[in-house]
Amino acid sequence: MTGLKIGFIGAGNMAEAMIKGILASGIKAELAVSDSSVERLEVIRTVYGVEAVSKDNKRVSDFADIIFLAVKPQILSVVLRQLKGRVRDKLIVSIAAGKTIEYIESILGDEIRIVRVMPNTPALVLSGATAVCGGKSALDEDLETVRSLFSSVGSCVIVEEEKMDVVTGLSGSGPAYVYQFIEALSDAGVKMGLTRADATLLAAQTVLGAARMVIDTGVHPAQLKDNVTSPGGTAICGLHELEKGGMRAAVINAVEAATEKSKELGRKK
Repeated sequence: MTGLKIGFIGAGNMAEAMIKGILASGIKAELAVSDSSVERLEVIRTVYGVEAVSKDNKRVSDFADIIFLAVKPQILSVVLRQLKGRVRDKLIVSIAAGKTIEYIESILGDEIRIVRVMPNTPALVLSGATAVCGGKSALDEDLETVRSLFSSVGSCVIVEEEKMDVVTGLSGSGPAYVYQFIEALSDAGVKMGLTRADATLLAAQTVLGAARMVIDTGVHPAQLKDNVTSPGGTAICGLHELEKGGMRAAVINAVEAATEKSKELGRKK
C-alpha cells in the first residue's frame, strides 16, 4: 500500500501501537494525529517523527483519506458530531470499544464507509489479535486495507459484526486469562524451588513458544499437546491434574461470561 493519508483522532496506546506498526512495516503513508493532550502529541512527534500533530480533530480529518477514531467510547459522540458532513469520501475506522457501526452511522450517515475494529493490548508489542467488520457502505477493499494495516501489529481477521462480542470475550479479554495462567505457572515454579525471576521468564517464554507453534505449524492444538506427552510421562500427569481442576471448562466459561458482558454493555450504550 502506497500513497495513503492516515489520520488518528486520539493518540492513546492503541493509536501509538498502530503508528509504530505502520512505520515498522514499511507501509508508505503520510500520518497526522490529533489529541487533547499536548504531552501525548509531543510523544508522537518526538518518538515516531510524525510532524503533523494538532489538537484540532477537524484538521486531521480534512487531511486524511483513512481516519482512525481512537478515542474513549464516552467521547465518541462528540468527535462524530465534529466530523459530520466533513468525511463523505473518507474511510472511518473505529476502535471505540462497544460502539456499533449502527451507532456511528446514526450520526455520520449510513452512506459513510465505516469499519469497526476490536484489537487487543498485545498490539502494543506488535503481537495483537484483531477482528474487523464493515458497515453498509464499506467496500471489500476497505476491509482488506484495514486488515492489512492491523496485520502490521499482529494478526487480523474479518468477521460479521454480530461476532464482535465473541471477539471481545476471546481475544479482547483473553490476555487477562493468559496473564493469570502465566502467573499460576510462575507460582508453581516458585513453590517447587525456582526463583521468581526464573519461574516467570520460563512460564512466559513457554506460553509464547507454544503459541508460536500453533500459528507457525498450523497443527491443531490437541495434536501439539499429544506430541508433548508420552506414556506414563510427566506431561500427561500434569494434564490429568488440569482436567481434574476443570481448566478447560473454566476457560470456556470465562469467554462465555465476557461475551455476555460485552453484549450487556452494548445494549446500555
